[in-house]
Amino acid sequence: MIDSNYLRDNPAEVLDNLKSRGYDLDIDKFQKLDQTKRSLQQTAEELQAKRNQLSKEYGNLKKTGASTDSLDVEINNIKSALNDQETKFKDADLELNNFLSYIPNLVSKSSPLGKDETFNKLVRQSAKEPSLNPSPDHLEITSKISTELATKLTGSRFAVLEGELAALQRALIQFMLHEATKAGYKEMYVPYIANRDSLFGTGQLPKFEEDLFKISDEYYLIPTAEVPLTNLHRDEIIDLSKGPLKYTAHTPCFRSEAGSYGQDTRGLIRQHQFEKVEVVQLVHPNNSYDSLEDMTAHAENILKLLELPYQIIELCSGDLGFSSAKTYDLEVWLPSQAKYREISSCSNCLDFQARRAKIRFKEDGKTKLVHTLNGSALAAGRALIAVVENNFSSDGKIIIPEVLRDYLKANFISV
Repeated sequence: MIDSNYLRDNPAEVLDNLKSRGYDLDIDKFQKLDQTKRSLQQTAEELQAKRNQLSKEYGNLKKTGASTDSLDVEINNIKSALNDQETKFKDADLELNNFLSYIPNLVSKSSPLGKDETFNKLVRQSAKEPSLNPSPDHLEITSKISTELATKLTGSRFAVLEGELAALQRALIQFMLHEATKAGYKEMYVPYIANRDSLFGTGQLPKFEEDLFKISDEYYLIPTAEVPLTNLHRDEIIDLSKGPLKYTAHTPCFRSEAGSYGQDTRGLIRQHQFEKVEVVQLVHPNNSYDSLEDMTAHAENILKLLELPYQIIELCSGDLGFSSAKTYDLEVWLPSQAKYREISSCSNCLDFQARRAKIRFKEDGKTKLVHTLNGSALAAGRALIAVVENNFSSDGKIIIPEVLRDYLKANFISV
């Protein structure tokens, strides 16, 4: 959530900032809810002070043996009024927090402005030139990816990988995990189910509930390992004296893809279930932008090692995700589509998630919010597509990138 104090003190600035990402903040509603809460809090504090004063008078009367009957009535009346006021305050606080929970993060001053993806900024492209020759897509190249079999087992937007293709995806995941741990990320094994508090902490709830696979009133399948990794330290004060906390995990990711019907339905591009290696950092606020560059460079290095053509895009204000203040997308070249497609998204959320999840650290005797970052390093399914399509040879084989050959004990696989 954004800082309500900052919103109260800088309403015009916040309005303009959020408008740049296409969000129209109802500032009048915020000010009404905020004023109601503060007024109730002030009244409750006044009643508490009055009760404390009367309690002292009550004690003094008791010492002298004087009658306390009138004070008993007054103290009970104040106690009743205070209970009523506290109930109203809790309701007002809940209503305000619910309103704030739907407001996206503020856009970083360093992010480009624009209403949609056409305003995104190209940061750099790989030295490896993409092939512009027409080519078949991954389903046409190999029969070892079956969406038909997955439809029989489950439904649309799932896939079954067979034999060497399943092994290739596993090799990609192992390689990416090894690279993450080499870069200082601590590997974690995490649950694939998250509770409501975890999903609220990273910003999926309450606004994006329809995008999740809900399995009960309290539990959901994770849409990304960002959720459990970031929430490892929810409601904690952490030690950043030795540097940032860096975590990685491989998990399946589950997304309902609500509202995306008809988009990228062929093959592995947009699935309800896909594999991903996620990296997350919890850092000192002074260092989060440097950490974003570090995280992006890490994901970029994986693409370099896989020898895949790629480009890096800086998202404009209108294309940012809900929790992000600044994001770099890494896009890999898919010959069958003759264009770059997203394979990683690295984001600096500043203190937005930390405020929701109450992740803090201490400095100079004060408790402060950490900054959180997350990124894909990489999405395994799209990496698999890119390897298959960019390494399909004229003799009908898929050439294995050199960095994966020790994992597979092979230089190529048959289609």
